[in-house]
Amino acid sequence: MTSPFHRELEDLKVNLLKMASMVEEALRNAVQALNARDGVMAATVIEEDDQINAMENFIDHQCLKLLALKQPMAIDLRFITMAMKINLALERIGDQAVNIAERTLLLMEEPLIMRPLGVNKLARISEQMLQDSMNAFVHRDVRLAESVCERDDEADEVYLRLVCDILEHMTVDPSLIMQGVHFTVIAQNLERVADQATNISEDVVYMVTGRVIKHKSLSQNSVTKK
Repeated sequence: MTSPFHRELEDLKVNLLKMASMVEEALRNAVQALNARDGVMAATVIEEDDQINAMENFIDHQCLKLLALKQPMAIDLRFITMAMKINLALERIGDQAVNIAERTLLLMEEPLIMRPLGVNKLARISEQMLQDSMNAFVHRDVRLAESVCERDDEADEVYLRLVCDILEHMTVDPSLIMQGVHFTVIAQNLERVADQATNISEDVVYMVTGRVIKHKSLSQNSVTKK
């Protein structure tokens, strides 16, 4: 039979998945609002962020209660502490969706002239990395988690090309500077989604194996010095 403690852990896992679903929908809708220049959808993303924040607070309280009252050990302790970190990463992705929606509303204040290449590609990469990071969490799939971390370089490369394209537009036509600023902020937020998905995946690897894969260069340097 499953113990009450492990039923509470399963409930925590379910709530994290609900949080992830809310965040994924917010990000998807923010990008769709940008492409469709849909002010209603963009405004909805902004308004519904309160629900994501409330869910973050609820999960945090749930984690702290488990730590204080159950005093978990080993993998259960790693699960709860990583759940807190994943919860925070998801909330930040929700904020990034809001930032994209806010910039969409600003872009809608004038005719759209600039159409930088790579926005939708970066969005697709980031969204897929987020989905895969949470699938890795659900299935304790270390290989999938590591593949997400490896894709962060691709996201960075697409982001840099996108920013260069935006800057080129702004240089050729200074009247596009304000639109360029808005698209640059959108690109930055999409790139940060990829970073947060990478953080989640690194946390999954630690949760399952106890192995730290963050800050590889620091780890390698410390090994070399020894």
